[in-house]
Amino acid sequence: MSDNSSTARGYAFKYGDNVDTDVIIPARYLNASEASHLAAHCMEDIDPDFINKVAPGDIIVGGGNFGCGSSREHAPLAIAACGVSCVIAKSFARIFYRNAINIGLPILECDDADSIKTGDLIEINFSTGTITNQTRGDVYKTQPYPEFMRRIIEVGGLINYIAINAMGNEK
Repeated sequence: MSDNSSTARGYAFKYGDNVDTDVIIPARYLNASEASHLAAHCMEDIDPDFINKVAPGDIIVGGGNFGCGSSREHAPLAIAACGVSCVIAKSFARIFYRNAINIGLPILECDDADSIKTGDLIEINFSTGTITNQTRGDVYKTQPYPEFMRRIIEVGGLINYIAINAMGNEK
C-alpha cells in the first residue's frame, strides 16, 4: 500500500500452507540486512524464478500459517523489497503478522485465499476489506484494518509512524 493509497493491484503468486520464514528468505542469506540483498533471494527455495517474475504491485497468496518459523523480521522485509504490495493468506503466524505491520507491509487474512490462483489479477481495497479477483470475477471480504493500523502501513511502518507523531505531524 503506497502513501495516500487505499488500494493495491497486482498478479498473484500462490503458495500453500506453512510457508515458513526460512523459505521466504533462507537463513544462508541473513548475513546482510540490506533490503535489496534480501529481495534478490526472496522465495528462492520454494519458487526459484520468483524474483525474475515478480513485478512491483504483485501479491503473494498463501494458505494457513503463512510466515511460521523463526521470528526474523527479514522475511517481510524481503517480500516488501521485491515490490510485493500485499500478502493474502488464510492465516498468519502472529510474529510474522506483527513484523509485517511494523515495516509497513500490508497483509490480509482471507478465508477464501484458496480460491485465488497463480496469475490471477487481484485488486484490494484496504478501506473496505474487499479483495476482487478480476480474473475470475470473484469478490472476497476480509476485515479492514483499524484506522491506526492503516496509518502505520501508509507511512511505511511503525518507526515512521512514531516519528511523525513525535513531531506532531500526524494528520
